[in-house]
Amino acid sequence: MGDADAIEGYIKGAAEALGGIDILVNNASGFGAGDSEQGWAAAIDVDLLGTVRATRAARPWLIDSEQASVIHIASIAGQAASARTAAYGAIKAALIQYTQSQASEMAADGIRVNAIAPGSIDFPGGLWDKRRIETPDLYERTRATIAFGRFGRPEEIADAAVFLASARASWITGQTLTVDGGQLLR
Repeated sequence: MGDADAIEGYIKGAAEALGGIDILVNNASGFGAGDSEQGWAAAIDVDLLGTVRATRAARPWLIDSEQASVIHIASIAGQAASARTAAYGAIKAALIQYTQSQASEMAADGIRVNAIAPGSIDFPGGLWDKRRIETPDLYERTRATIAFGRFGRPEEIADAAVFLASARASWITGQTLTVDGGQLLR
């Protein structure tokens, strides 16, 4: 079974079990695969095509929803150049553009499509937790680039997603909400 078939089967099973789909959050990522052929392939397949496939598979149920919302998790890496994460950043930039195109296309069906561009998020067992231990100089240099002087928390991204999925955001579509504690400001 190919990736598209697997995703379609998973989405269909979830929709049937839950009685439909109102909200889809695409958050899969191949981050860290590097600037090699394999890194680019992982970023394209997971971050971009995974999002495309999941949204296509969910669309029939989203059309039936009265408050359909799709949220793509992009990254601030897609909004500014980064020598360390070129493939990841380029694909997240494509995802931001795709969000706008998809919002335009899906508006006729009453489906809102937005993205969230998180900054550096730290949590136990996550990338920045590992960097704190393995490369503390990189961890501190990165923390110093954040205007609030700290890494973000997963809950802060979740709160943004809850807002974008809610009726309070009913007139918002095609937008990318940057949630980075001012990291892009420096």
